Amino acid sequence: MRYWVVCLSLLMATPAAAQTLNCADPQTQVEMTGCAAEAYEAADEDLNLAWGMAIAQARILDQGLGADEVKTSVILRDAQRAWIPFRDKACEAESLLARGGSMQNMLFYICLERLTRARTEELRFFGEVN
Repeated sequence: MRYWVVCLSLLMATPAAAQTLNCADPQTQVEMTGCAAEAYEAADEDLNLAWGMAIAQARILDQGLGADEVKTSVILRDAQRAWIPFRDKACEAESLLARGGSMQNMLFYICLERLTRARTEELRFFGEVN
């Protein structure tokens, strides 16, 4: 995962990328990759909000449980901790469709955004329904 962040950082450090990205109509691979990274960052922010809602609901469900009882918040936390490396590896694998090509990083970020948005909806459901 760190490899991808370093690669994108180097890619985005070019003089052309110093300009504002035109994500409404990206014209270059650098722009497309930068816009995909920005979309992922926005999805990650939404995920963090949904996580806050879900873990708060889990803690409410845990109220009054004894020390020996399984805590919803612990299970949810463990699930989230397992999901993050799963998402990262799944997206790394998906990016290999363009192994070594200029699209590889973009595919990685597109996948991160897609899986993060799906997980956000799962957490929102948990936080709102339970």
